[in-house]
Amino acid sequence: MSLWIYPDVPLIYTVRRSMFNNIPLVHSITRVAGAATILLALTGCGAIVSSAPAPQLRVVTASPDAARLDIYQGSNALAHNLGFGTVTSYIPVSSGSDTIAANTAGTKQLLSASKTNFASSGQYTVLIGSTAASLQQLTLTDQNQPAPTGQIALRFLNQATHSGPIDIYLVPAGQRLIAVAPTVTNTLFGANTGYLNLPAGAYSLVMMPSGTIPPTPPLAIYTGPQVTYPSGAARTIILIDPQQASSPGLQVITASDFDPAAN
Repeated sequence: MSLWIYPDVPLIYTVRRSMFNNIPLVHSITRVAGAATILLALTGCGAIVSSAPAPQLRVVTASPDAARLDIYQGSNALAHNLGFGTVTSYIPVSSGSDTIAANTAGTKQLLSASKTNFASSGQYTVLIGSTAASLQQLTLTDQNQPAPTGQIALRFLNQATHSGPIDIYLVPAGQRLIAVAPTVTNTLFGANTGYLNLPAGAYSLVMMPSGTIPPTPPLAIYTGPQVTYPSGAARTIILIDPQQASSPGLQVITASDFDPAAN
């Protein structure tokens, strides 16, 4: 690799001046070294090559009666002792095809496993649901880009094993349930709506037995608090059984897929 010196800092000029004055030599060599450093960086000699961001994975445990879980990617432990209704934060994982396994916490007893190809920069959710007797594991690709301007992206996953078909309502702030059409109808166990783009704003989430005509508040399976969803945000909303198996209705857990940058 050849070394080129900027024309405005000639090496011969630097040496000749140095014979009469040591101070210009110091300054000139500094300028030459700086120029050479810049050129080395520009030409890629010794450049640092950055790799793509690692894929990220989170785990959602939605089985109401399964044991606590330890989660592994191959032999690498990702999370320990996860109980019902847990949503982990995103965890960096190795890219490429690999197996994610769920074991009974503290043991090597395998309860479920699934193999997925994890792409660099991708975000994924491993959803572990159904009952302990028929545990199911599913890997989903999450949205890691903003929703269109002025909108939000919501994805609904129905993991409530006892509720039957459900109609899902998003009631805007200041409106009544009777004035709102359901956002999703006849949602069955195992359903994945995919991401739905909806106007950003504040909503209350209400679940009704499929086909029920509002207003019948006593028949609501779930009525949530008002939540504000900022423009560009993406969320996954998971319907799960109540904490106590004998309790009616269902509960909801929300996972944040993408948040717009703060202004």
